Amino acid sequence: MFAGGYRTEFGLSHGEFGSVYMLGTLASAITLVFIGKVVDFYSVRWVSCLVIVGLAVACALMASVRSVPSLVVAIYCLRLAGQGMMTHTAITAMGRWFVAERGRAVSVTSAGHQLGEAIFPFIVIGLLAGLDWRIIWWACSAALLLLALPLIRLCFTLDRTPSGAPTEQSETGRQWTRAEAIRDPWFWLATCGVLAPGFMGTSVWFHQVHLLELKQWDANVLVAGFTMMSIVSVATSLLTGQMIDRISAHQLLPMVLVPLSVACFLLAVAQHGYMLLGFMLLLGICYGLYGAIFGAIWSEVYGTRHLGAIRSVVFAGMVLASAVGPGLTGWLIDYGVGFEQQLLVMSAVSFLGVVVLVPTAKRLHGHVLANAATG
Repeated sequence: MFAGGYRTEFGLSHGEFGSVYMLGTLASAITLVFIGKVVDFYSVRWVSCLVIVGLAVACALMASVRSVPSLVVAIYCLRLAGQGMMTHTAITAMGRWFVAERGRAVSVTSAGHQLGEAIFPFIVIGLLAGLDWRIIWWACSAALLLLALPLIRLCFTLDRTPSGAPTEQSETGRQWTRAEAIRDPWFWLATCGVLAPGFMGTSVWFHQVHLLELKQWDANVLVAGFTMMSIVSVATSLLTGQMIDRISAHQLLPMVLVPLSVACFLLAVAQHGYMLLGFMLLLGICYGLYGAIFGAIWSEVYGTRHLGAIRSVVFAGMVLASAVGPGLTGWLIDYGVGFEQQLLVMSAVSFLGVVVLVPTAKRLHGHVLANAATG
């Protein structure tokens, strides 16, 4: 929602701003691989506090940017501390702290992200009507330091057990190292399910202004769609969490990309604004499935001892996909490839992903059985 202001102030085209966004995000993904494993060794309490401070600094940097290079640095810091480490720390903690009801714990935590997607678009649109975007970023920095940081310290007055490295009580069966996991080809095929929503969803949000102009739709439809998407996403996530506890996350894996494939096709052929609501509904289902399943699957299949290190690779891949998506689609728009045609390709790729994830789920189930036998 700030993209229009950035492009105007720095004289950037869709493709050029997509490149700036991609560069900063790619750098954050690479960094995440190396620092994501800190949650395996240090207390979540202290990691959380450092991440919040880091995100506050990133917001202040964004409020202060005066050139394109500084914009790249600000995006790098925002992506690393925000979507990167903040989400990674929360979901990794849930995967380690809970076993019997891990699915529900992860789904409740993921709901925070989804509720934010419902609330913040309204807040930002309202603030942008009367305030400069720099002032809004300063307010975000202050809110993190004055509200979020004291709140997280209050929540951790009594530190959670296990607070850092996992204890034997939370470990059963084989505990894969990151090196072992990345040598497993089924790990990478499962990770494809993470990459698709990050690539496609971020591409649509990044070019939402262009999409509205292309379709000649009112912006209020998009805001209403965000609310619908978030409500559906939270409901789907909570329901999926219960299903995970009864079935398992890896067996639900192929379901993730089904609604995404239909959503991209619907948006590509849509002629009326109300069809955008259908797209948002389907995307909400995808995000709900995605958040719950990929929050729990790695601890199910590869254990909890090295969960932070393993998830950092997965999360870096997701951040990488969300970087490449806006950059690539922006370039294609600049070179005359219509966004609707791109959406049709995304739909086809998502459907192919469903086909790939069916045998992948079966092989991951074999890993789970073998791990249990080892334990």
